[in-house]
Order: sequence, then C-alpha cells, then structure tokens
Amino acid sequence: MERLDKYQIGVLIGLVAPALFGWAYIEQFHLWNALRAFHFETNLMLTKLCIVAVFPDMALLFLFYALDTWKLAKGVMLGALPYVIAAVLFSV
Repeated sequence: MERLDKYQIGVLIGLVAPALFGWAYIEQFHLWNALRAFHFETNLMLTKLCIVAVFPDMALLFLFYALDTWKLAKGVMLGALPYVIAAVLFSV
C-alpha cells in the first residue's frame, strides 16, 4: 500500500469517483428525463446531485485514513473539493 500512497492518485480518485457515482445515481433512479425537463435550471437539483456525488469520496477518505495512507487520503479530499464548492455555489 506504500507505493499507492501518493497525492496524484488520490486527486485522480477524488475527481473520478464522484462523477462515476453521480452518473450511476442518475441511471439507477432514471433521473435523465427530469434533468432534461428542467434543463439543469433548478439549482436545488444540482446541489443535491453534487452532494450525493461526494459520498463515495467521504467513504474512501475514511478508509484511507484507517489504512494510514495519509497522502492518498489528502489527495481524495483535494479531489472532492471542486464538487463541494459546486454544491455550495449552486445552493446560493
């Protein structure tokens, strides 16, 4: 696990995991029609989607802290930051 303990890998995981989870969430609950109907105009829907997308990063952050891979955990936190900022900006 030592060789995977790098910031770059954590940032990559932190950026890709929410996007994949958000896509899977939309597919699972068949939200494409609702998103097309609103044309992404409702900020509340985008805020909720951004917040839901960050859940896997928080689980991975907990896992990496438990495994004492500090650099990897910090990278995941840094990768999740754009999604958190987007959720805050959409909520205003």
